[in-house]
Amino acid sequence: MKHPKKLSELAATAICGNDITSSCLYVSSLTILYAGQWAWLALLIVAAVLLLFRKIYGEVVGALPLNGGAYNVLLNTTSKSNASIAACLTILSYMTTAVISASEGMHYLHGIFPAIPIIAATAILITLFLFLVMSGISESSVVAIVIFVLHILAMVTLIISGAWYVLQHGLPVARMNFSQPLNGGFAAALFLGFSTAMLGISGFESSANFVEEQQPGVFRKTLRNMWIAVSVINPLMALTAVMVLPLIEVGANQEALLSHLGRTTGGSWLATFISIDAVLVLSGALLTSYVGVNGLIKRMALDRILPQFLLKENKKGSSPRILILFYILCLSVLVITKGQLGPLAGVYTISFLLVMIYFGFGNLLLKIKRARLPRPEKAGIFSVAVAILAVTAALYGNIVLHAEYLIVFLQYFIPALIVIFLLLSRNVILKYMLVLVNGFFSSLKRAAAMSRLHLNRSLKRLNEQEFVYFTKGDDISILNKVMIYVQENEITKKLKIVTVLKDGKDVSESFMNDLNVLDRAYPDIKIEYLRIHGKFGPEIIAQLSKEWDIPINFMFISAPSNKFSHRVSDLGGVRLII
Repeated sequence: MKHPKKLSELAATAICGNDITSSCLYVSSLTILYAGQWAWLALLIVAAVLLLFRKIYGEVVGALPLNGGAYNVLLNTTSKSNASIAACLTILSYMTTAVISASEGMHYLHGIFPAIPIIAATAILITLFLFLVMSGISESSVVAIVIFVLHILAMVTLIISGAWYVLQHGLPVARMNFSQPLNGGFAAALFLGFSTAMLGISGFESSANFVEEQQPGVFRKTLRNMWIAVSVINPLMALTAVMVLPLIEVGANQEALLSHLGRTTGGSWLATFISIDAVLVLSGALLTSYVGVNGLIKRMALDRILPQFLLKENKKGSSPRILILFYILCLSVLVITKGQLGPLAGVYTISFLLVMIYFGFGNLLLKIKRARLPRPEKAGIFSVAVAILAVTAALYGNIVLHAEYLIVFLQYFIPALIVIFLLLSRNVILKYMLVLVNGFFSSLKRAAAMSRLHLNRSLKRLNEQEFVYFTKGDDISILNKVMIYVQENEITKKLKIVTVLKDGKDVSESFMNDLNVLDRAYPDIKIEYLRIHGKFGPEIIAQLSKEWDIPINFMFISAPSNKFSHRVSDLGGVRLII
């Protein structure tokens, strides 16, 4: 089978960069609204927090370079249920990002062509990008690169035109703005501005959700590139606006501030250029949502949290069923909200910030539970704690500013969580359904028999899936933890415990005694022990997966030591559970 082409640094940066750099189109005006003339300082503080998260993400994904982001690190350090909560938050974040970006883009387009209906145009744009992503990630990355380069050019042009305007007209507007009083004082204004400005880094988590599609070494470069873009563009854009426009004018042109700024500093041509750029880059953020959610849902389906039928791929390596499911969800949100951005912003804000917090905690768990895993860089515990506290403060600030957003968020989050937990508990649900069928249809023997047959087949399919644990000759305490994990997180009655031995080596008698004890302690799970001679690594894992017809995602190991010659990513998706 032909493998899809891996993404280069520019392509990967463009896909996630379009999302995070499009934030300057709205975050500058929002931050100025709360922090006034000190908005640029609030945005610099956000850049400092993001610098901490560069290390956090670099350590986590460097140690576990698999798709899924926060879901992936929690899956490999805690349980499926905890990981599923992070996954729900991430999917909600992507869903609302897609609809908000598409709708905002069409608002800018409506400013150029007033006859365009916004909701219909938004639906068409979401549809167009569905087909673009289905054509393959390499093909869609070309579009992302063009949009990204044009956007950076537009932002640099606007900043330079602002600097030239200040040189020509002096600083009377800046002096007036910096003499204005702040609502609630400097500290309160800076805190609320910082809380709002944190939305300017939305999209930073996206690269971690499609890391497997990137060339080796590219992921850390995408983090660096996104940090540089946000740290330079966002503060400079806010400072330019404060130097050129009276604060009252910023509030009056909040929805299209940069377009208005361009008209002031460069004339109508620059305003039109910025509006066209806004349409394109916000469309690029829609592309980021499709690519990110495709990587995440694919991983969840491989782990049997979501149905397996979602995994079917087309010739281009895309998963059309995942993309169509996400497309339908986006359209339903657009129809339900009637394009009103307020409710969407509530879901988007809280879910995104919670994902960042989850990732921080995932980093701490990785340090505690997977300390032996090799990683290219490490984030200090103090810096991780500061990063988590900063994002928690931003979450609190946003809830204080918009308490109604929390209610809207829960209206979306709770149903999503219920669906996920029902899928996780489908084995138990099928058993209860079998009891109900026997009770309610006892008088209708034929109907009861057919229902029992279908339910028993479903239960059998779920329970017959075999799982594999590769052991190095662990003691009984480690093996017991493995059994507990399998019992609590997987739907199965079969487990192969495998030792890969070098020639001339064998396991100890005490290990075999431990296995016998374990077999008696867990009568509901059939344990099969196998000795295989060879060298443990990607080749033998792929060979056994093909020979036994067991997906690599259903194979487990404990955290490897520093002497292990392979990275976890080389093993094809083997899960760390101890």
